[in-house]
Amino acid sequence: MVYNFAVIGAGISGASVAYELAEAGSVVLLEAESMPGYHSTGRSAALYTPNFGSAEVCAINKASESFFLNPPEAFCEVPLLSPRGALTVSTTDEDYSGLTDLLKLSSHDSPIYEITKAEALKLAPVIRPEKISAAVFEPGVMDIDVASLHQGYLRAFKQRGGKLLLKHRIEDLKFVDGVWHLNTGQQCYKARKVINAAGAWADIVGALAQAKPIGLVPKRRTAIIIDVPEGLDLSAMPLVDFIGGAYMKPDAGKLMVSPGDETPVKPQDIQPDDLEVAKLVDWLERSTLINVDRLAHSWAGLRSFVTDGNPVVKYDNDVQDFFWLAGQGGYGIMMAPTLAKTAARMLLQVD
Repeated sequence: MVYNFAVIGAGISGASVAYELAEAGSVVLLEAESMPGYHSTGRSAALYTPNFGSAEVCAINKASESFFLNPPEAFCEVPLLSPRGALTVSTTDEDYSGLTDLLKLSSHDSPIYEITKAEALKLAPVIRPEKISAAVFEPGVMDIDVASLHQGYLRAFKQRGGKLLLKHRIEDLKFVDGVWHLNTGQQCYKARKVINAAGAWADIVGALAQAKPIGLVPKRRTAIIIDVPEGLDLSAMPLVDFIGGAYMKPDAGKLMVSPGDETPVKPQDIQPDDLEVAKLVDWLERSTLINVDRLAHSWAGLRSFVTDGNPVVKYDNDVQDFFWLAGQGGYGIMMAPTLAKTAARMLLQVD
């Protein structure tokens, strides 16, 4: 069988574009791991932040909101978005410029406004008062149910006749007589067009297709999960982001904390760095009233960027019928609905 499309990578990017394409043609979705979304999608901060990223990224994120709020019928059983809000604080007067830059992004649809120190402490009572110089609040930031979003795409993809294959790592790619041959070591699959949604491995997949690299740089993002102090309910606390520092947010009755690190690494099953984790715990205890007795969990994920920080959504300049859907950085979950529709229009040549 010759499929119309072969999508490489079943994370959120691959799953969403496969879903969009399956309505118009035959699609095979090939995933190297034993489960979809094992790397970046499954290790996300799970936030919808419409004013975060480059101007292009922000525009894409905002365009995705309508899908999150009104997904297709029977796509999922729970709301994809739930209120969270974001509190950004500066710890010194010198950091105030960071808040000023954020305030400039405020709009009628996505307001951001300055609040008092007392109001900030009411929203996030765990912060040490002396650590707040000034603060702004963005009510439009929301939690994303990433698991429901991802599974919704995969389930609907299969309902549209798509085929998902796990543990199928691409070993060889060849374009012969107008057809791509994708060899996984287990079997050779044929498709007229290939979509490279391989995340941190996208340049490696591109090399197999004889495409020039797009300059993708995977970067490690570390996080820890800790227990909330007994007797303290932080379920309604917003995301708390420190200018020039780390951030934290409630997570299923616990607290997720990240230093916001972006350490360049090779594509891999990334693990947290012990030194970074120790530094993060030290920062948390100095910046909040929380004493960390133990870690409930620690993890790391990969965020992959190209130089301009914007996603790469295009046909390759030199390799026929080879399409890039990569470089989403840390915004892939938010951008998925819009990028999938955009990519599908290009691949189907629909104006």
